[in-house]
Amino acid sequence: MKRVFLIVLDSFGIGAAPDAADFGDAGANTLRSAYESGKLNIPNLKKMGLGNIDGVTCLGKEASPIADYGRVMELSRGKDTTTGHWEIAGIVSHSPMPTYPEGFPPEVISAFEETVGRGVLCNLPYSGTDVIRDYGEEHLKTGKLIVYTSADSVFQIAAHEDLVPVEELYEICRKARALLVGEHGVGRVIARPFTGTPGSFKRTANRRDFSLLPPESTVLDKLKESGYDVIGVGKIGDIFAMAGITETYPTHSNAEGMQVTDGIAERDFSGLCFINLVDFDMLFGHRQDADGYATALTQFDTWLGKFIPKMKKDDLLIITADHGCDPSDDSTDHTREYIPFLVYGNGRGGNNLGTIEGFANVGETAFDYIGG
Repeated sequence: MKRVFLIVLDSFGIGAAPDAADFGDAGANTLRSAYESGKLNIPNLKKMGLGNIDGVTCLGKEASPIADYGRVMELSRGKDTTTGHWEIAGIVSHSPMPTYPEGFPPEVISAFEETVGRGVLCNLPYSGTDVIRDYGEEHLKTGKLIVYTSADSVFQIAAHEDLVPVEELYEICRKARALLVGEHGVGRVIARPFTGTPGSFKRTANRRDFSLLPPESTVLDKLKESGYDVIGVGKIGDIFAMAGITETYPTHSNAEGMQVTDGIAERDFSGLCFINLVDFDMLFGHRQDADGYATALTQFDTWLGKFIPKMKKDDLLIITADHGCDPSDDSTDHTREYIPFLVYGNGRGGNNLGTIEGFANVGETAFDYIGG
């Protein structure tokens, strides 16, 4: 019974990609920023060969890495969650998804307001914490929804949980998702619930992403069609709009995602367990918190040291990312970086995979192992 645990450390880039300057990200390096915080302690990732990867100079080299190791360059024209995960699963996005640096056009906002029966506040690119600080009180007074975007292809809707219950906000997002197709087919519609009072608003863990349906078949579809299990942990089910997924376990934190993964590892299944750990990106990368990023990596590494002994003889573990989000650069946006590619288990280890073109090689490795 072959099982693959494919873990995406959301936004864990390991150095600027060759075309980083085209995206305004020359010199970006998420790993280096975490290292330079002085709070990074990742002995298990180092044992796997993270420091041995081409271009990684801050960690030192392991004499005998226990995993195969390499770095992967993205082919898609984007640096967001959906594009990165879709490419891992085999879809290269040759055209970037639409972004709205000046906010959404009037026809989009008017159609949304008519559909959901509420007005809109903001409609600008904004930090998620700043937008509720600046518009939260007006939202409570008027009942209007806070709609905002970022440098990514996202339509984000913030609402106070006491005014708009979470399930109602999710339904609003579903309606927005149905509207935002074609020319305005953003990668994700994101529910951003919050609580608190003016001056102390706080986002909750009830975020939910509503992605476009992948435009073509992925390795997830192929595995499912072949009778294998495809288990999504975290926001994987949302990213793929449940296409190719047989089970989904949404989570609210890295800690919950790791706990759920432990539980799945104790089960018998045949196929892929695809895990996204989002805190690196959501809580630390976008918030320019290198100390927090390093601490979260350290916590993951501690968990990893306990997970590896639980693996069975025919299990394969792949650790990778979907893009970068350098917490020490000049912006709060994602960064165009190489991603790590660590492959452990079933006799693998010590091989330098070099520099690989195309995130799809990650998904193909999982597919070939399960189906081979």
